[in-house]
Amino acid sequence: MIPVKSPVRAKSRLDPAGIPGTHPRLVQALRADTVAAARAAEGVARVVAVVDEPGVDAGDADLVLVQTTPGLNAALREAWRACALRWPEDGVAALVADLPALRPLELALALAQAADTPLGYVADSPASGTTLLTARPGAELRPCFGLGSAARHARVATALTGGAGLRQDVDTEADLRVALALGVGEHTLAATADLDAEPLATTGCAATGPPVTPRSPGCDRMAR
Repeated sequence: MIPVKSPVRAKSRLDPAGIPGTHPRLVQALRADTVAAARAAEGVARVVAVVDEPGVDAGDADLVLVQTTPGLNAALREAWRACALRWPEDGVAALVADLPALRPLELALALAQAADTPLGYVADSPASGTTLLTARPGAELRPCFGLGSAARHARVATALTGGAGLRQDVDTEADLRVALALGVGEHTLAATADLDAEPLATTGCAATGPPVTPRSPGCDRMAR
């Protein structure tokens, strides 16, 4: 599963150009590359988008759920229950939507590790936030996203190995520059091509992705 906010309200700290219309386009591009990587990752069965209001563009998600309770963590718990009921043999993972440098292999490796623990998480690059939270079939997803979430998740979940792209979420222009240096997907590359800044562009990489779901104890598939 991947939480998706309205582009107008999402990523308020990220507006490297200050040009009208640039911010929503960039937010959508980050999501599109994240979803693409998730869809291409081995072990992902489906991508489920959790939107904050009806009509929000969730891209190529296989299923869109509209949250009925306020707050990110409440929305993810609500979506976890829906996925667990619908696909009880699959695990569930929540993946943030701003990972434009994510490689499918990075996500696949993390999900394979998630098969060996009831709950798992991947910390972001500064090791303070969380980019991926997983729950094996039968285990309750316990999201504690927000400032300092990695420490909270560490109390209930096992740390998973995360590649550079899986750990590099984008909240600020500085984050975006790091992601571009790693190599981003085609949507983010296109959205940043015309920004009036020092060389923001680098070589594009294969797809990127959103929240997910491992399958049974073998975790051979994940519902995204």
